[in-house]
Amino acid sequence: MKSFKHILFFVLLLLLTGCSYFETGQIQNVGMLLDSAIEGNAWNESGYNGLLRIEEEFDTEIFYKENINTEEEIRNAVDELVQDGVNLIFGHSSVYGNYFSELSRYYPDVHFVYFNGGIYSENVTSLNFNSHAMGFFGGMVAGEMTETNKVGVIAAFLWQPEIEGFFEGVNYQNPDVVVEMDYIKSWNDKEAAMSMYEQMKANDVDVFYPIGDAYSEDIIKQVEADGLYAVGYVKDQLEIAPDAVLTSTIQHVDKLYEITARNFHKGKLKGDILTFDFQDEVISLGEFNEDIPEDFQDYIHETVEAYIDTSLLPNEQ
Repeated sequence: MKSFKHILFFVLLLLLTGCSYFETGQIQNVGMLLDSAIEGNAWNESGYNGLLRIEEEFDTEIFYKENINTEEEIRNAVDELVQDGVNLIFGHSSVYGNYFSELSRYYPDVHFVYFNGGIYSENVTSLNFNSHAMGFFGGMVAGEMTETNKVGVIAAFLWQPEIEGFFEGVNYQNPDVVVEMDYIKSWNDKEAAMSMYEQMKANDVDVFYPIGDAYSEDIIKQVEADGLYAVGYVKDQLEIAPDAVLTSTIQHVDKLYEITARNFHKGKLKGDILTFDFQDEVISLGEFNEDIPEDFQDYIHETVEAYIDTSLLPNEQ
């Protein structure tokens, strides 16, 4: 209740003072909320890089707050950002959808953007990656390169679209492969992820797809130490473990944030549920490991281009 009184007081204050920095409808300052730390988290690092790109392009001030999770923290953080003249706020997680929907009523001149949700309003936009296809292509690579015919998915949540895509891609490329899958119910639980990895390795899994923000890098480094293979996640992770990473399923979060900021600045960002894929040039595969035969690399490139042209995966044609 105290937080809402603070919000209502500030809204009245803005009305009385004219709120001049919101009148143009263009970018003033830009803020970002993150539900965990930036360092060591591929997803958060990409989001922060997007914020830096916005700062450079629009010559504006940027603000970010890490480890913002609870209702009180989110409300207080939004209040502080607005007092700093922020009129475009990114919530770098699905956790912010419900809270942004509620808070947007008190800040009608601020546009709220968050990821992977089904809630929107006039000044709330949900950005969504169509991750099924990237999972499919990553699965094709895993299915081609496994020697034990066992690959493993270490997921954060069961709803992740790339899980089904990966499974379909593996089986399209190599129907003899068994796909082991487990999920943590968290983006950040490194200990649980490593435990799952060890269990799968004991079951002769030799290609891994760790699809979690905070733990993908740790798993991939361990995969390299164990002489096995992995498919990277969110960022191009080949340089992290050049002997282990076959390719990466990249979500160009930084580029998508920059596109979103441009649309807001032009008055073209509407409250909606927006979905993006390879065709929008914000999802791609990373560089290939030199262990992958060149003819198969060419085949994957051609298959991706065909998907971009037709929106059909190989198993749909």
